[in-house]
Amino acid sequence: MGAHRFSGALGAYLAAAREAAAAAARLIESYRLPAGGAAVEIEYKTDRSPVTAADRAAERCIRERLAVFPGHRIYGEEYGTDIAPDALADCEFLWLIDPIDGTRSFVRGMPFYSVQIALMSYGKLQLGVSCAPAFGETAWALRGGGAWLNGAPLEASTCTSLADACVSTGNLKWPPYSDLWLKLGRLISGATYARGYGDFYPYHRLAAGALDLVVEQGVNILDVAALAVIVSEAGGIFTDLDGRPPAIGMDSVLAAATPKLHRCALELFHA
Repeated sequence: MGAHRFSGALGAYLAAAREAAAAAARLIESYRLPAGGAAVEIEYKTDRSPVTAADRAAERCIRERLAVFPGHRIYGEEYGTDIAPDALADCEFLWLIDPIDGTRSFVRGMPFYSVQIALMSYGKLQLGVSCAPAFGETAWALRGGGAWLNGAPLEASTCTSLADACVSTGNLKWPPYSDLWLKLGRLISGATYARGYGDFYPYHRLAAGALDLVVEQGVNILDVAALAVIVSEAGGIFTDLDGRPPAIGMDSVLAAATPKLHRCALELFHA
């Protein structure tokens, strides 16, 4: 598949993803209570992560809108896929959907939840949309076309030093005696500023230049695929903690504003 063959179509795919994310966001907001939280019963999956009727309804909404593209496959958080896991990276067009990334925040009345939609082609991410209705912001990016937040261009910071970096930690699920905790401690103690923002939020801020480094673990490709495109197109670097590019099966993130800052953090974790 030559890149030129479908580069023109990517604009249509991005428009469809943005419309699907907006429609899903409106649906999700209809489940919210005025006083906070969500008017839905919470169920728990086998991994103890919560799921609600809002998650499922939002994914159905997105799937219906993306079904207009013949031959495109879909892999979603709530309804999975009919493709064998080891064949996902072989798809010409594979939509990656997390209808509510941050369901725990959603059901507890916190605003840190979003709709995540990305398109992958033969294992490479091509576009991403991240819609955070409680914040009134939508970020999107197209490979080679830049990243945008509510229509304004996004640009990561120029920070190159850990000593100058503003760091955010997301989800962390390392074993209690893992040496990674010690390495993270060294990174945080050496940074100028550190906070623990969750879900989509630190990635939007990294792409906008407000944060310089994000470390996260215990995630999957559906959580971060769209965010990876957005951060990368804003000029940042987005890999797992081993320095590998985003891929099916990834479970960690090391995202940085600049290549030099990313190298410094990667070396610290592998010292």
